[in-house]
Amino acid sequence: METKQGNTFIEHLYRIHKAEWEATPSYRQAVDWLSDLFEFLFPNNRLNKLSIYEGQLKKNQIDLENILLSYLDPSTINIDEVIYRFYASLEEIYQNLRLDATKTHDEDPAASSIHEVIVSYPGFYATAVYRIANRLSQLAVPILPRILSEHAHGKTGVDIHPNAQIDVPFFIDHGTGIVIGATSIIGENVSIYQGVTLGASQVSKDLSETKRHPTVEDNVKIYARSTILGGRTVIGHDSIIGGSVFLTKSVAPYSNVFNTHQLRIEVREG
Repeated sequence: METKQGNTFIEHLYRIHKAEWEATPSYRQAVDWLSDLFEFLFPNNRLNKLSIYEGQLKKNQIDLENILLSYLDPSTINIDEVIYRFYASLEEIYQNLRLDATKTHDEDPAASSIHEVIVSYPGFYATAVYRIANRLSQLAVPILPRILSEHAHGKTGVDIHPNAQIDVPFFIDHGTGIVIGATSIIGENVSIYQGVTLGASQVSKDLSETKRHPTVEDNVKIYARSTILGGRTVIGHDSIIGGSVFLTKSVAPYSNVFNTHQLRIEVREG
């Protein structure tokens, strides 16, 4: 038998969670909407009729509207305007992702086709989710962009904050362990390999409105396990950052930065 105190605690817990539920979109609905949108942009199944294809988009719009209505107050955000502006930018998102996929195919000798990149590369999927979440974030939609980015994080091992600025095209190879912080700025034609961190040099709530993460200019390659920290750190264009480099200061354009740790190999006599 539950005590009066136990019932009071349960009621208190329920009230807290009820308030949180009302202020948060359903994770399952958000992921289902994202999956349907990705399938619309890059369908695996051949559709026989244009009307079916158009119907998919209309359903996706309705689903997003229902998600936003489930936790946002229409008096504080114009949901109709958000829906219109998001889907008006969908063609641009799609074209940017095609450029991302093409760069991945051109850079990765293991990629046999652009279609293979789209349907199977975790780095491309993480980039696609980022571009969708980033657009929602630009439209001042709260919480939902983070749910989408954390879904991609769990699925691919790539953690890209939706507020980061990443130009086109962008290439992630392998992807596992990549972290790109909220105030990172990445230029055109940048390639990043597994285990790279673009992070803050210090973590403090007081710095939430400060640029805390690096800027990476155009045509830069950053190889595996390198860490670049700090909001004032700028990687100049056309630079190469080698593997396992740790940087907290800027480098000039056309720089080659490599870890000087020397590996010693001795061959024993048999």
